[in-house]
Amino acid sequence: MLGPDFKLPDDNGGVKWKASKSTAETHLPDDWWKLFNDPELNRLVDHALAANNDLAAGRARVDTARALVGLDRARLFPSLDLTGSANTTRSSAGAMPPGPVTNLENQNYRSNFDLAYDPDLWGRNKRAIEASSAEAAAAQALFDSQRLGIATEVARQYFLLRGLDAQHSVLKSTLKTRQDYLEIQKSRADAGLTDGITTSRAMTEVELVNNDIGSVERQRGAAENALAVLSGKRPADFAISHSESNRSLPNIRAGLPATVLLRRPDVRAAEQELRAANAKIGVAEAAFYPNFSLSAGGGFESTDLSQFLNWQNRVLSIGAGVAMPLIDGGTNKANYRAAQSRYEEALANYRQSLLIALREVEDAMVDLKGLAKSRAALERAHTSSQKTLTLSKDRFEKGLTNYFEVVDAERGSLQIQLSLRQIEAQQRITLAALAKALGGGWSGK
Repeated sequence: MLGPDFKLPDDNGGVKWKASKSTAETHLPDDWWKLFNDPELNRLVDHALAANNDLAAGRARVDTARALVGLDRARLFPSLDLTGSANTTRSSAGAMPPGPVTNLENQNYRSNFDLAYDPDLWGRNKRAIEASSAEAAAAQALFDSQRLGIATEVARQYFLLRGLDAQHSVLKSTLKTRQDYLEIQKSRADAGLTDGITTSRAMTEVELVNNDIGSVERQRGAAENALAVLSGKRPADFAISHSESNRSLPNIRAGLPATVLLRRPDVRAAEQELRAANAKIGVAEAAFYPNFSLSAGGGFESTDLSQFLNWQNRVLSIGAGVAMPLIDGGTNKANYRAAQSRYEEALANYRQSLLIALREVEDAMVDLKGLAKSRAALERAHTSSQKTLTLSKDRFEKGLTNYFEVVDAERGSLQIQLSLRQIEAQQRITLAALAKALGGGWSGK
C-alpha cells in the first residue's frame, strides 16, 4: 500500500506530577460518581446518560461514522448489477426511402448482468478503509468523552445545589435566631429599657439575612434548571428536594501520568484522528498512479419477446480499463500537500491534547490541596468565632458592651459558616473534575 504506515509519536506524560508525588492510582469504576455514596446523585447521572439530547446526537454521529466504514469496505469487492430495458420505436413513413414499407414499428428487449471490479493495486481503497475506521473509532472516543463530560457536569451542578442547600440551612437557622433577638429588643424598647437604635439594628440584620436567603434560592434555582436540561427534561417538570450531602469525601489518587493518558477518551480520539490523517496521505499518493478496472457483462437481447431467452440471443462483453493522470493542473499534487498538512495539524492537536490532559489533572490536584488547607483554616476559625460570639453576647447582656459588638461577631460567624459550606461543595466539585481528568474509569470498550 502506498503512503506511510502509522506510527504513534513518541510522546508521553512522564513519570511524576508537579502538584504531588506519584502514588498508586485509585481504581475508578466506569460509574465513578457512586464513590460519593449519594443515591440522588446516582439517580440523576444515570437518568442524564440515558436521556440527554446531546448524548443522543453523539450516538447518531458514531452510527454514521461506522456506516461510512462499510461504504469504503464495499469498494474492495466486485459489484454486480442487473439492468433491463424494453423499447418500442416508430419511424416516420415520410422519412423512408421510396418503395414498400415493411414495418414502421420496432421493439427491442434487453437484460444484462454487469460485473465491475477495482483490483486496488496501490492500496487506495485499503487506505480509505483505514482512515474511515480510525474516524469511526475517534467518533466513539469523542462520544465516551462527551458521556464523561455530561456525568461530570451533572455532579458539578448537583454538588453546587447541595452546597447552596447547606448555606440555606445555615441562613434559616441564623434568621430564626435574629428574629427571636429582634422580638426581645422590641419588648425591651417598649418597656423603655433600651433606645430604638438597638431595635433598628436588629431589624437591619434580619433583613440582611433575608437578602442572603433570596440570593441562595436564586442560585439554587439556576442549578436545578441546569440539571433538568442535562436530564432531558423541561425545568417546569423537574424538582429536587432540599437536603444536604454526605460530608465524607472519597479518596481519589492520580497514579502515573502515562497511565492517565491511556485512560483519557479525548486523547484516544486525537490519536485516532491522527491515524486517519496519516492514512489519507496514502489515498492522496495513490492518485498519482494509474487506476485499473475490470468489467464483464452478459445477458440476452431480442426484438421478439417470445424469443428473448433463446441461447442464440445471448450477449457478452469482457473488458479492462486503465485511467492514468497526465495533465491535471497540479490537482493531485495539491491534494497530496493538503493531506500532509492535515496530518501535521492532527499531530499538533494530538500533542496539545496530551498537555491539556496533564494540566487538568495538575489543576485538580492543586485545587484539592488548597481547598483542604482552606477548609481546615475555616473550621478552626469557626470554632474561634463561636467562642467570640458567645463572649460578646455575655458582655452585652451584662451591659459591658453595646449591641454592635454582638452584630460584628454574628456577621463574622455567619460568613465563616457560609464559606465553609462553599468550600465543602467545591471539594466535591473538584473531586468530580479530578475523576474526569483521570479518564473517569473509562474502559475504552
